[in-house]
Amino acid sequence: MKYFVFALFLTPALLSGQPDRWQQAVNYKMDIDFDVKTHRFEGEQQLTYFNNSPDTLHRVFYHLYFNAFQPGSMMDMRSRTIADPDGRVSDRISKLNPDEIGYHNILSLKQNGKKIQYKVVETILEVTLAEPILPGSRTVFDMEFESQVPVQIRRSGRNNSEGIDYSMAQWYPKLCEYDYQGWHANPYVGREFYGIWGDFEVTIEIDKDYLIGGTGYLQNPEEIGYGYETPGTTVKQKGKKLEWHFKAPNVHDFMWAADRDYTHDVLKRKDGLTLHFYYQKNDKTTANWAALPAIMDRAFDLINKTFGQYPYQQYSFIQGGDGGMEYPMGTLITGERALASLVGVSVHELMHSWYQMVLATNESLYPWMDEGFTDYATNEIMNQLAAEGLIAGMRPQANPQARTYGSYFRLASGEMVKEEPLSTHADHFTTNTAYGIASYSKGAVFLNQLKYVIGKAAFDKGMLRYFHDWKFKHPNVNDFIRVMEKQSGLELDWYKEYWVNSTHTIDYALDAVEESAAAKTTIRLKRIGVMPMPIDVKVTYADGTSEVLNIPLSIMRGNKPNENPGEKYTMLEGWHWTHPEYSFDLPVKRADITKVEIDPTGRLADTNRKNNFVPGD
Repeated sequence: MKYFVFALFLTPALLSGQPDRWQQAVNYKMDIDFDVKTHRFEGEQQLTYFNNSPDTLHRVFYHLYFNAFQPGSMMDMRSRTIADPDGRVSDRISKLNPDEIGYHNILSLKQNGKKIQYKVVETILEVTLAEPILPGSRTVFDMEFESQVPVQIRRSGRNNSEGIDYSMAQWYPKLCEYDYQGWHANPYVGREFYGIWGDFEVTIEIDKDYLIGGTGYLQNPEEIGYGYETPGTTVKQKGKKLEWHFKAPNVHDFMWAADRDYTHDVLKRKDGLTLHFYYQKNDKTTANWAALPAIMDRAFDLINKTFGQYPYQQYSFIQGGDGGMEYPMGTLITGERALASLVGVSVHELMHSWYQMVLATNESLYPWMDEGFTDYATNEIMNQLAAEGLIAGMRPQANPQARTYGSYFRLASGEMVKEEPLSTHADHFTTNTAYGIASYSKGAVFLNQLKYVIGKAAFDKGMLRYFHDWKFKHPNVNDFIRVMEKQSGLELDWYKEYWVNSTHTIDYALDAVEESAAAKTTIRLKRIGVMPMPIDVKVTYADGTSEVLNIPLSIMRGNKPNENPGEKYTMLEGWHWTHPEYSFDLPVKRADITKVEIDPTGRLADTNRKNNFVPGD
């Protein structure tokens, strides 16, 4: 493995981002001494914090995620009182014994060498500063802490269901993010994350029988004999321990996993990116994990081309965790899966590297901008991999987003649970079901339907432009919409306001197709649902020809261009959102028309497609 050295470069001047979007920055240096017998570790953390904001800070906050895994915690109580608890959590936290819980004990905390006051409020450390942090200045925090790794319940922990020893996610005291909206010191109840970009330098001392994979570039592979036995290798040992030294530049979190039985495979891509695969070999994993590297190599080609270039030099697929969870430079996934499932979870968690690790929208406030965008991209990439025959037994679909729409329709119908707006904070959805379908499915429909609104060419270019313009800048929904407005030349604020801030649904109907005069047919449409949308109407004629007639909303201030040059395309006058009905005339007899259809491509999230055709079609 190549030896990487990176300078700590996150200075205030380099993180100004867009003119109106400053970024805080933080550099972590952590030394961890891990005891595998007690599942505890001692840590020393030096944290340099850059205040690039225009504000003077008198307090700071840290996340103490492991404290959630204690009976009576907010996560425990939330899981035991919500109507539809996550089965992975349920009441398990309430039953943990003292040697099974998780915790962070803060032993000391100093600012620029001076002791400071702090208070632990479950999963948040509230810190009163000894001296304020002025705009444009930096400060250094030195912390000593000790922690216990909980039994694996949600994401983090020891001894997961597949026998992986340690899944070390959300494992250290992590400074909360401060941005243009203020502090984001959200208690950990099992939902989403938000963090500050910085450089991490992490040293982990652990029993020599363990193999570690995760975030960061390993700095001393030769010293520890990493993953292989090389004649002449000098192994640095402290008793029975090895010292693993990692550096990770410009990331907002650091994850690692350790197991005594990991197999470690490596694939070096043509573009220089190194892919790592860590898994336990058995009859449920060996064949599928052996097939995974080549498939993910191709997946990277497709993703880089479609959604933007991956900016790091390494990515790791690691068996661990409780399903699939994304982190910088790697993911934890359960690995005893069929090939299609293994590839699916791998592609999904990899796509998070674009929308959560690089763009890094505040996932607590806008979970759908990560999960939904990731789901949309996963469906597209998986369909392409299937089309290329890379996933045995999986066939490409004409509409790779069809299941996503079906899930959203079930939510919107109210047959499952009450729908809540996408603007709901991730922690505050009334049910897990409403959160899951809204964030994943409705978020994905948001993108696919936007492609219908502005056209595929503008959409595809807009997705690349969004990544390019907003990477490492924590964009919000307004930032995304503005990118798409600039790319398409259309006004789109109405789309955001209806789809994100409300639960209004879409339903358009063909009210009549009737001959109104000699050689003239009138087509009448009706808006039944509350949410207005532009409409594509496809008319098929008796001679076998067809045309698409595009009816924009007048508030769009324009039409989308023709998406299919091989088909006649006619742009009509805009439909006012205040008007429930719209009609237009065609210069043909009614007998010359064989079919009329609203939304022939199926991208409009119309909740009742049965009325999208003329009677009898």
